[in-house]
Amino acid sequence: MKTDEVPQDEARTYGGQKKLMYAVREDGEYTGVKSAGWEVETYATVRAVEELDRLRDDAVARAKAGATSPLEAHMYVRRMDVATLAAVTGIWEWRVKRHFRPSVFAGLSTALLERYAQALDIDVAALKRAPE
Repeated sequence: MKTDEVPQDEARTYGGQKKLMYAVREDGEYTGVKSAGWEVETYATVRAVEELDRLRDDAVARAKAGATSPLEAHMYVRRMDVATLAAVTGIWEWRVKRHFRPSVFAGLSTALLERYAQALDIDVAALKRAPE
């Protein structure tokens, strides 16, 4: 994209800030250009946040009902997904998903609970309870 084509749509997701984008100058070299936002990017960001909120609400309700472990709910409260939580904790994704089963979660070691708690920036006692 050329420097004069960088979007300036005043994105509400930028909070009044500008984002550095790279564009091509007239001489063909790349340069940094500040963008106030792009309507398409704003739409995608808002939809992604809405989906995370839906997943969070669903997981919290299921955790309170005992259908999933509190781990899944806390993961979504912290705006993470399985891949992110697995990467942060160093635990394989299939194991993270397995720990969503309440019976499996109840048997986790203190060391494993502490890894999850640290990754989610909460204490172990809070991790064992469904978030509000």
